[in-house]
Amino acid sequence: MSTCCDMPLPGTRPMLSMDEALARILAQARPVAGQENVSLLDALNRVLASAQVSAIDVPGADNSAMDGYALRTTDLPASGEASLPVSQRIPAGQVAQPLQAGTAARIFTGAPVPAGADTVIIQEVCREEDGVVRFPVPVKAGANIRRAGEDIRKGREVLAAGTRLTPQALGLAASVGLGSLPVFRRLQVAVLSTGDELVEPGMPLAHSGQIYNSNRYTLISLLRRLDCEVIDLGRVRDDYGETCAVLDRAAGQADLILSTGGVSVGEEDHVKSALEARGRLDLWRIAIKPGKPLAFGQIGEAFFIGLPGNPVSSFVTFQLFVKPFIAACQGERQTAQPAFAVAAAFDWPKPDKRREFLRARLEPGDDGQIRVGIYPSQSSGVLSSTVWADGLVDVAPNQVIRAGDAVTFLPFKGLLP
Repeated sequence: MSTCCDMPLPGTRPMLSMDEALARILAQARPVAGQENVSLLDALNRVLASAQVSAIDVPGADNSAMDGYALRTTDLPASGEASLPVSQRIPAGQVAQPLQAGTAARIFTGAPVPAGADTVIIQEVCREEDGVVRFPVPVKAGANIRRAGEDIRKGREVLAAGTRLTPQALGLAASVGLGSLPVFRRLQVAVLSTGDELVEPGMPLAHSGQIYNSNRYTLISLLRRLDCEVIDLGRVRDDYGETCAVLDRAAGQADLILSTGGVSVGEEDHVKSALEARGRLDLWRIAIKPGKPLAFGQIGEAFFIGLPGNPVSSFVTFQLFVKPFIAACQGERQTAQPAFAVAAAFDWPKPDKRREFLRARLEPGDDGQIRVGIYPSQSSGVLSSTVWADGLVDVAPNQVIRAGDAVTFLPFKGLLP
């Protein structure tokens, strides 16, 4: 039997499933207009605007994968021990001379293999005395040589448009000689918190009805990690006129307005009604726990996402809805949430009718196998659970879980930027 909390209120829309809500939100996302070229050292975490192609082979020539000796296998006997005079020494970064017949070249890792040589024998099996190197045979042709273009061929795409530039992606760009990259401009996100009860950290609480504004610091930090340009609008009082004025101002500055609080059904929740009056409301109320009251719409050219005021609900819904929407608006190709199956180290005997996201942490069991446990209290008022956890367990509506069952785990390392 449905509870009063699950029944649609008069004049409201029924709750959407998470998948339906996320699909509707992402369907409206579009990459920001505007690009800029930035140096590699300034490009970390930006999103690549156009594909990059290598103008060179990598490696540029056959080179040695080991310290050792380069030689011709045809100069060697079929078995026993071979000895060859050392005719040249080739450090990395120097040009090799063609290998003289019947000789070996002392060579170092990364150095070009001299013309005529067809293998490199590692120094650990060699001994060199008086300019002669001795080693056991047979020796395999082609051993310990990295071929030209083995990693990257000239003309090959090395970075696709829509790639979020990680340190390794920037290293790859550098390896083919790219000194700068075209990236989408930064997404401008206006952040505001609503509620007369909110007090800034560092200030005293005047009475027990006041709380510190943790959402402001959590969300701005998350946005900065996503490389957004944050417009901090601070706290907005529970006043309809002030709420409308702030939303109008934000719409003129930002690509996205992100608010916390004021999207429920209380008499002092003005954000939803202000959004409907100043723009449009596309969806509201998602069948998830935590985070049911979530608003999405648009004011002018700016998109709007209204998160719940509860700090845990705000944090969870940012991961599930805001991050993929921002990624799509930044032009990123991959916006899907990573997930994998892992055995539960807990029981969940009384599921909810809504889809639940439990704060969870991977832990080794007594047998050494990784399992996932959940925080003892799943109350949406327990913000400390988000620090303890390293991910979320995705629980389907009405899903009963017993220890040992396979569950879906969403790691924060994939959810968080």
